[in-house]
Amino acid sequence: MKSAAQTRKTILAVDDDPHILEVLEVRLVSAGYDVVTAGDGAEALEVLAKRPVKLVISDIRMPGMDGMRLLEEMERRGIRLPIIFLTAHGSIPGAVEAIKHGAVDYLTKPFDGQELLTRVTEVFARAAGNDATRERDLGESGLVGQSEAMRDLAAMIERVAPRDVNVLVLGESGTGKELVANLIHRRSPRKNGPLVTVDCGSTPAGLLESELFGHVKGSFTHAVKDKKGLIEQANQGTLFLDEIGNISTEMQIRLLRFLENHRIRRIGDVREIQVDCRVIAATNADIFEQVAEGVFREDLLYRLKVVTINVPPLRERREDIPILAEHFTRQFCAAQGMPPVTVPAETMAYLMAYPWPGNVRQLRNALEAGVVLCTGGVLAPKDLQLPLAGKGPDRAGESLSLDESEKTAIVRALEQANWVQKAAAPLLGVSRRALNYKIQKYGIEIPKRRPKK
Repeated sequence: MKSAAQTRKTILAVDDDPHILEVLEVRLVSAGYDVVTAGDGAEALEVLAKRPVKLVISDIRMPGMDGMRLLEEMERRGIRLPIIFLTAHGSIPGAVEAIKHGAVDYLTKPFDGQELLTRVTEVFARAAGNDATRERDLGESGLVGQSEAMRDLAAMIERVAPRDVNVLVLGESGTGKELVANLIHRRSPRKNGPLVTVDCGSTPAGLLESELFGHVKGSFTHAVKDKKGLIEQANQGTLFLDEIGNISTEMQIRLLRFLENHRIRRIGDVREIQVDCRVIAATNADIFEQVAEGVFREDLLYRLKVVTINVPPLRERREDIPILAEHFTRQFCAAQGMPPVTVPAETMAYLMAYPWPGNVRQLRNALEAGVVLCTGGVLAPKDLQLPLAGKGPDRAGESLSLDESEKTAIVRALEQANWVQKAAAPLLGVSRRALNYKIQKYGIEIPKRRPKK
């Protein structure tokens, strides 16, 4: 693992306004970057000829050599660096044109300091595949990893996204099923249409029908005006049905009818409305077992699963944990305006040994807490606030099976939360519903009389 000093990146800030340069320098240095400045494009080229730079942030309009000419001259000289342009509102068309010619992003003046750091972090994350960590960012919002499982997942997304077919995404809680749905939508012919997400797990059954299909005024108590349903709002775009395994039998019938004819009828209405949208569904439940038990309709399942994508749990791609750890710590440091945080070998070993029942979501939450709580810019295992924190990697990996490790982590979290599932779920980085599923899976008995703390 590199030290914080070794991982500092140099950014070149270019602007004819000394005040803007001062603001850029203060914000970037506080986030752990080294900064050099230039007053125009010509001076910027002199800097680039003398020292290595990882990113250029430049005003687009400057006297002498402006930002566009700087970009053109860098290309002519073979200087291939990402550029973020700063522009006034009236110059946005020029900035958009610059994007077409090779700039990676732009910010309008006056810019928000936090937004600046976020954009910088995103630029470095996209370019990080060229550094020593060989982080493989497989999508704009971050399918991060270089394991075979993640390469297979990325390849599947690329093959499926352009085809206008329904997709069923399967995976445990916290693996990134919603991210997969987002990536499919953004790479599809429907990318300019809406992506409408419906959480079927958290929406009460009595409200889900109205949420999905809409209603007309007076159709039931409190229906004081017409309401367009979420399916209708997804017209020309993508409808993402998360936790589809939780919908009632009645809703399964209505959804099946929609998938067969692409028509809906609002509650209380006699008219049918044609809706053209792609459907992506996801669940962390064993939906095939639900079909076998008669809980979920088989005909609906096969309408939803034209293509099935399985998102691997984190324990099946442990080689990605160091990459994810560096990715998340860098992201959180930038978001909090903090200097870079180092993940030492001891902590990385602890991360590699931990069972991660909550998958990537739990890892992300633990690292976010760790970045905030660590001292001296070094992340220690105790900073992660995990149920096994402070026990060391040997204790975390002592079980003979992954299931036993996961069960142990769940029991410890429940004990820490005084056996209150609602309080234990956040400790594991999973939803209360997912925790309940795991408790039933492992046959964990909840004491009838909880011990007082």
